[in-house]
Amino acid sequence: MTLHSRYRHQVWLAAGVRTPFSKVDGALANYDAIALSVPVVRHMLDSLPGGKTPDVAVWGTVVPNLTWSNLAREVLMDAGAPATIPAFSTVMACSTSMIGMIEAAGMLDDDSMQLALVGGVDSLSRIQLGLNQRLSDWIRRFQKARSVGEKVSHALSLKFGDISLYIPGIVNRTSGLSMGEHTEITAKEWQLKRDDQDQIAYDSHRHAVDAWNQGFFDDLVIPIGEFRRDSIPRADTSLEKLAKLPPAFDRTSGQGTLTAGNSSPLTDGAASLWVATERGLDRLPSHVPRVKLIDWEIAAVDFRTEGLLMAPAYAIPRLLARHGLAYQDIGLWEIHEAFAAQVLSHIAALQSSEFLKHKAGVDREFGAFPRDLMNPNGGSLALGHPFGATGARILSQAVKELAAMPPGTRAIVSICADGGQGTVALLEAG
Repeated sequence: MTLHSRYRHQVWLAAGVRTPFSKVDGALANYDAIALSVPVVRHMLDSLPGGKTPDVAVWGTVVPNLTWSNLAREVLMDAGAPATIPAFSTVMACSTSMIGMIEAAGMLDDDSMQLALVGGVDSLSRIQLGLNQRLSDWIRRFQKARSVGEKVSHALSLKFGDISLYIPGIVNRTSGLSMGEHTEITAKEWQLKRDDQDQIAYDSHRHAVDAWNQGFFDDLVIPIGEFRRDSIPRADTSLEKLAKLPPAFDRTSGQGTLTAGNSSPLTDGAASLWVATERGLDRLPSHVPRVKLIDWEIAAVDFRTEGLLMAPAYAIPRLLARHGLAYQDIGLWEIHEAFAAQVLSHIAALQSSEFLKHKAGVDREFGAFPRDLMNPNGGSLALGHPFGATGARILSQAVKELAAMPPGTRAIVSICADGGQGTVALLEAG
């Protein structure tokens, strides 16, 4: 069966490179978002033969910084890219560099816009603190005071309670809960077992370690300084060790199942990929893996009444139904592992006729979900999860995996995002 792309011109994704990923305050702690991104962008630009360049760049990060607003432009300038390449930043929580891919794909026209450099980054080790709003307002007004008397009067108006720092937290602004706390609620709603969550985490580490040892990541990861390999995958982990870890987000009810072992760690890193038309592919080295982008779906749920990270469970069946596909028609599944419980809740929903019909709005059966085809070279639980970089990491990884499969083989790439949103892409080997 031939699938029709949503684009007038066929859009391709080509694998990019990334830094090794490291836990927060680890090997990459001295690199901010720009310093992590520049080596990746330089490598991507230097890989283009004959001095060729992309037509546009999209780069994103989730953690804000007061010293820049358009990270993409700053990164390109520091990387020595031609100043004539337009660059803009984007953000969609954990889906940031995947939504950047979707944005770039929609801009390509096979005429003046043929090749886009897309990626993202986060440095959780270099979070910038700020002044609270009241103190910021006071300082601005103090600077505007013209006379000594006005300055003294304004200085005396400052209250002790106004003097405090703003410290960003990894929590949802609307609910005040972290993603882990939200996912604990979801785990209880879906009656997910701790043992099953630990199994997902164990498989992720085992697959990631095997992939590193077999050289799968050798052309996907570039060194940064002396750091050459992801530091998070653990060859010595076991189900017994994972079972001994205490709950991390629900420590009081006795029902908590999410632990540091079955939750993705706070991570530093940057990642990239290419988005191209047929003519854009001609600028890339012939050895770079590439696959077709067939279609995508973006979903959002009301996380005040639904699981914060459940949106992909709505997007996946809608995307497959649009193309008349079942789960067995997909040869590769790359599902972001924010938490093992989030992965299991997605699988449970995808196999629930009631959920598919009454929530996702898709009145059809898709078959059994093929767990054995999911994240064959490890996922975010083992590799890490720098929020802005995860989309490009997963997409590049999926491109390499899928490009090695027979033509016509299809893949689903799925990423959940804070705010009750999610992105899903359908890819096909060319």
